Amino acid sequence: MKIAVVGAGQMGSGIAQVAAAAGHAVLLNDRTPELIERGLAGIAKNLARSVEKGRLTETGRTEVLERIVPAPAIAGFDVDLAIEAATEHLETKLAIFRALDDASAPRAVLASNTSSISITVLGAATRRPERVIGMHFMNPVPVMQLVEIIRGIATSQETYEFTRALAEQMGKTPVEVRDFPGFVSNRVLMPMINEAIYAVYEGVATPEAVDTVMKLGMNHPMGPLTLADFIGLDTCLAIMDVLYSGFGDSKYRACPLLRQYVAAGWLGKKSGRGFYTYA
Repeated sequence: MKIAVVGAGQMGSGIAQVAAAAGHAVLLNDRTPELIERGLAGIAKNLARSVEKGRLTETGRTEVLERIVPAPAIAGFDVDLAIEAATEHLETKLAIFRALDDASAPRAVLASNTSSISITVLGAATRRPERVIGMHFMNPVPVMQLVEIIRGIATSQETYEFTRALAEQMGKTPVEVRDFPGFVSNRVLMPMINEAIYAVYEGVATPEAVDTVMKLGMNHPMGPLTLADFIGLDTCLAIMDVLYSGFGDSKYRACPLLRQYVAAGWLGKKSGRGFYTYA
């Protein structure tokens, strides 16, 4: 099978790696050749680590890398599936879906790795809404087993079955969810993270204390504020805004401290500073 991945960042490169490891030919696209090269370098580093740990042979590493080809432009995509893995911004995703609709073969399924945006809305931007679906991988993609499979209102049963089977073939566990803001994962997770931020904002406790309570008291492997830093505080804010807009319920209002951190450029691990400082 041939798969295009649009977006060579952490999520997109992870999806490309998993798809190639499952034996598929992959086209990796991003806005610039430099971003594609950065994504390929990240994949190579991950695979080298797997070789060092004995999880992958050197031959296997080479085969995976050879299946991934840079695609500097969205054009002439003769693929069975295109997966959008761009930033969590509606207009950006709509533009990509329009371009994919024009550039992809009529048979191609168009999937989004969105963590909160409506699949119905994305599908309506194309001439093939029945072949548009959500395929929400978890981060880091090569490690995490879950894939949320989200049907838009027009998504066909054939498209769902194709996507579910592909997720299983990639070694993932697909879970079907309906097209509501935040789906399941982020509808549950993000309000918890937002409430943890409110606890810091209101002076209830330090970030370290909040995370320790959740790790030792609730047996979470990672505290919510550490997790927010790893996800990216800008992404957390974008998802909270989608939830608030989609449901119109004040319980989804983003904490002012979250907005302030994003405005300051304190986006978490990727910027070197969030609720914690990173080297």
